[in-house]
Amino acid sequence: MSKFFYRMQNILDIKMKLEEQAKNEYAIAQAKLNEEEERRDRLIFRQGVYEQKARELAEDVLDVPVILENGNAINVMKHLVADQQIVVKRAEDFLEKRRVRLQEVMTERKTHDKLKEKAFEAFMQEENARESKEIDELTSYTYGKK
Repeated sequence: MSKFFYRMQNILDIKMKLEEQAKNEYAIAQAKLNEEEERRDRLIFRQGVYEQKARELAEDVLDVPVILENGNAINVMKHLVADQQIVVKRAEDFLEKRRVRLQEVMTERKTHDKLKEKAFEAFMQEENARESKEIDELTSYTYGKK
């Protein structure tokens, strides 16, 4: 029996490497998104702490400079949260682009896998036909000799 050789194996290997690279890029983008979301959540928590402090300051003896300083801190935190929300949105968009790219690369690789499978099936049919022909010739020779 002869050995199966897929003539486009080098292309399939390249597609597999591209898929691995796309998976790595997707994982990096996912990690970046998680990091940015965590940063946003910490900012929101800090904003909540400042708002809680503002409620406490309103209940105690009124110290206007401290209340104004706390109000400024709340405003700064609102701006930081809004800016971070924009960064998170960009990271989500980038992640989506990486997901689409990964999906495209996986589809291309799967297409080449199917082509390889079909080529192997054709090879096996040819091998079976060749072996069958050899067996028929051997049988014909053996019985024709008698």
